[in-house]
Amino acid sequence: MVIVREVALEDLDALWDLIGQANTGMTSLKIDKEQLADRVERSHFAFRRLAERAEGAPYVFVMQDLETGRLIGTSCIFSKTGGYEPFYAYRIINETRYSDLLKQTQEIQALHLVKTHNGPTEIGSLFLLPEYRGQGCGKLLSMSRFVYMARHPKRFATQTIAEMRGYLAADGQSPFWDAIGSHFFKIDFPRADSLSMIDKQFIEDLMPKYPIYLELLPQDAVAAIGCVHEQTKPALAMLESQGFQRTDQIDIFDGGPVIQCETEKIEAIRSTRTMFVSEESGRAVDQSEMEGLRVSKAIVTTSRSRFIALQCDVVLRDDRVSLTEAAMKSLDVQAGDAICVMSK
Repeated sequence: MVIVREVALEDLDALWDLIGQANTGMTSLKIDKEQLADRVERSHFAFRRLAERAEGAPYVFVMQDLETGRLIGTSCIFSKTGGYEPFYAYRIINETRYSDLLKQTQEIQALHLVKTHNGPTEIGSLFLLPEYRGQGCGKLLSMSRFVYMARHPKRFATQTIAEMRGYLAADGQSPFWDAIGSHFFKIDFPRADSLSMIDKQFIEDLMPKYPIYLELLPQDAVAAIGCVHEQTKPALAMLESQGFQRTDQIDIFDGGPVIQCETEKIEAIRSTRTMFVSEESGRAVDQSEMEGLRVSKAIVTTSRSRFIALQCDVVLRDDRVSLTEAAMKSLDVQAGDAICVMSK
């Protein structure tokens, strides 16, 4: 069985080894161990703080294989973007121009650099070891964040965004970066990608402040705008099924899309509800008892202070939910305990 839980301070070394296997383009995971330690410590405090307001703290989650004890994945919620270091993006602006002399109308697109200091909640830093992909683990790792957000809505902004990893060519090059960023920073894409998580001042110092017209860019760079990396397509599809939509903003380095949804309208948040563990939990149910009951595969989490989530088959009836013995043991719950259930 695998579970998703809040990161613990003692996870630092194992988490460091895990994110070391993430490849180029996973910007928010390209940090050094000292920065990771700071993020883990801030997350540890965020999960335990009493105040219910969005302050920009990271909420770090880890996925663990209980059979081996190994950390196999991680994800994060950044409760608010911006703050001391703003959130940077390119906004695509469409302009219509007309020449009476030439009797011509032109549709022109330009990239405008925008920075946000008091921004939305952002989900990101999702990474799962390749051998665990395609087994439902990715969905659990992603959706668990929304169940936590449903439990603590005041800790997060009214809008939630995700920066999707942009398109890379077969040789690992980013056409968008080659056309724009490389000319202003004089470093390669992986280096810029990594630096942006350490100190964003270099973006403020060197990024062009004037619009960049798409007509002046190479065709492969224009074609890459708003496209995602091949490995990111499943994550994009999953978030779109939750109500996320593309915006007019893209990542300033690789041109990947920024998608957004009103937090309260995210499907996983809307479908999460508090239920109580039934007395029938932990025992086998015969076929006659199953009549009239709804069996679902659900993500369930404890309502206690320490966050743990897993996916299992449940039986739902009114405000009661029947769990397997293994699920009860992993969640450390008993009959009558309140839990959160996301069954869609």
